[in-house]
Amino acid sequence: MPGLRKKHAAPLTTPQRLASLIKSARDIMRKDKGLNGDLDRLPMLTWLMFLKFIDDSEMIREDEAKLDRTRRYRPALEPPYRWRDWAAKEDGITGDALITWVNQDEAMAPDGTRRQGLLAYLRSLQSGNGGDRRDVIATVFRGVLNRMTSGYLLRDVVNKINGIHFNSSEEIHTLGTLYESLLKEMRDSAGDSGEFYTPRPVVRFMVEATAPRLGETVLDPACGTGGFLVETYLHLEKQCSTVEDRKTLQQRTIFGQEAKPLPYMLAQMNLLLHGLEYPRITHGNSLDVTLTQIGDRERVDVILTNPPFGGEEEKGILGGFPEDKRTSETALLFLQLIMRKLRRQPKPGRAAVIVPDGILSAEGVAARVRQGLLADFNLHTVVRLPKGVFVPYTPIETNILFFQAGAASSKIWYYDLPIADGRRIYTKTRPIRYEEFSDLLAWWAERSETERAWAVDAGTIPAPLFSLDIKNPRSRSQVVICEPAPASEKIAEKLVSAAKAASRLTLSVGEARTRVRAVVEASPKVHLSAVLSQEEEKVPIEAGRSYRLAGVRLNGNGAFIREVRDGSQIKADKLVQLQADQFIYSRLFAWRGAFGVVDTKMAGALVSGEFPVFRVESARVLPEYLRWFFRQPTVWEEVERQCTGTTKASRNRFKEARLLEWQIPIPSTVEDQQELLRILEGFKRLVDEVQSTASQALADSESLMPSILAKAFGGGF
Repeated sequence: MPGLRKKHAAPLTTPQRLASLIKSARDIMRKDKGLNGDLDRLPMLTWLMFLKFIDDSEMIREDEAKLDRTRRYRPALEPPYRWRDWAAKEDGITGDALITWVNQDEAMAPDGTRRQGLLAYLRSLQSGNGGDRRDVIATVFRGVLNRMTSGYLLRDVVNKINGIHFNSSEEIHTLGTLYESLLKEMRDSAGDSGEFYTPRPVVRFMVEATAPRLGETVLDPACGTGGFLVETYLHLEKQCSTVEDRKTLQQRTIFGQEAKPLPYMLAQMNLLLHGLEYPRITHGNSLDVTLTQIGDRERVDVILTNPPFGGEEEKGILGGFPEDKRTSETALLFLQLIMRKLRRQPKPGRAAVIVPDGILSAEGVAARVRQGLLADFNLHTVVRLPKGVFVPYTPIETNILFFQAGAASSKIWYYDLPIADGRRIYTKTRPIRYEEFSDLLAWWAERSETERAWAVDAGTIPAPLFSLDIKNPRSRSQVVICEPAPASEKIAEKLVSAAKAASRLTLSVGEARTRVRAVVEASPKVHLSAVLSQEEEKVPIEAGRSYRLAGVRLNGNGAFIREVRDGSQIKADKLVQLQADQFIYSRLFAWRGAFGVVDTKMAGALVSGEFPVFRVESARVLPEYLRWFFRQPTVWEEVERQCTGTTKASRNRFKEARLLEWQIPIPSTVEDQQELLRILEGFKRLVDEVQSTASQALADSESLMPSILAKAFGGGF
């Protein structure tokens, strides 16, 4: 066709060839000392492919505009910043000149003129009236850095990417599929970041069950790399039959928000590759709003999301939420946001949201949020996902809540999705498949009670907890079986118990921090000399009499009886007798957390002068408050900075005079201190439960293999 560039006639890149090109590019990147692992390499590869994609698509539009003289096309990027200007020639700019061109605010351009550097130019782009690709490009590149240090290796990578062509739908589809695998790989590399990759089959099911219609607005307020939005776009694309339909889909349908720069850039690329020409993704924290100020104009028809959980939000964010529903637990904040963002009229909005098990049953703010959900929304379905859906990111069990605005909950359907193929848990190498949702989708339209499905009258859910953690009444786990379960099943049950306790623990982390911090920040700082008085009365020692000698454990684990000695073996001139509720520490090991409070069982024990002992003014501060305060590693770090001494034996000593000079926050009333202690003790019980159940499972599993070998081989002699 006249006017088409020769480059457009390049042969299609096969999936195998495409995979080979990207693998080669990554292998080259491994040689660069500036890149540290896939969390550096894959974003670098993404923004380079992004620039190639922009240039290829713009060349197509330029050619189309030349053929249609009624159209005038203005490219997003001007020379010499287009890919074709600086990257397309294999023997083009390289080495230090390439690094300088990419990195610096001002540099020598490939055309020999001195100009703004590449990344600086891309970050400065701005559309004339808003709403075109220049704004998208600028926002994407504000979070981009070039971490490669070798311009020669960068040129080699660029040359590999030149072999990828974004000018045919077949190749874009192929690259889109490969790109999704790269996204998953990168999220696997992130591992413990708290942001879990939502498996594509789960995303697809949620979109199919929610069934967005063309003309509706769809939002993911925590969109990550855009999985829900891409699947929604593909779902709605099938409903387009006219030019106006496509305009609606492209401009007025799909919206997202993401707080972190890297996922934001990846989401833009993901959506562009799949066909959305101008992704409407906002870069920022969706929770940074005043909830009550969200009105009809900000509301949407459909929300699909897997919000992060177990995180902690800053105090300024919490100020936008009702006082009785403030928590740093992100999942609960997002759930409140979603409830507020759903359209009320003329047609009620609907949502599908993934939440951890703990959201269904936790106390406090979680219970109040559930109360509002049941009273103001129709929670019609809870899908209980199988174990291991989010392996390897977390073993915590999860659920999908489906609810609609406009009416209170009446009948809540539960569906317990089974694991296929008789497995007990999904794994990274054998994940969940979309086909496993087929029975659930068939049940969705015409519901009835089955072995896997049951209904609950919302009015029977008791206050004040409003727990939604309702078990399947037909589950085999509810039946008492006389025959003892095999050892492996017992281990599995203990692991499940540990995971559930961990889920509750995860939800409690943010709330405990927030509530404790609120009390502490409102507390005046008090000199310890005002609440502690050192005990210095020495105890006479008698030969022939046994005495208990005490010490203080490290790492905040408190005082203990370390030995019993006869009086004849004890130096009699430096001993103090302990009484209940005294505060004690070790001069030599305070920097390692050797602080504690004397309990009643230790009353009467003796300590040497290396363990300063203090009477606590309990009318002003509870001894237990001091015990918790001095369990902080940050306190031990400050102690280490203030240790004195010139010899090896004395340089780590922390003198009591320094301790008494400290000012620490102490709640003004004993009642406030008791409330803080209740929060901390409750949280510790959860920690202990997780540790106990997990350690029991571990102990049992250690004996499992020897047992199997003994039964299998029977000795063999």
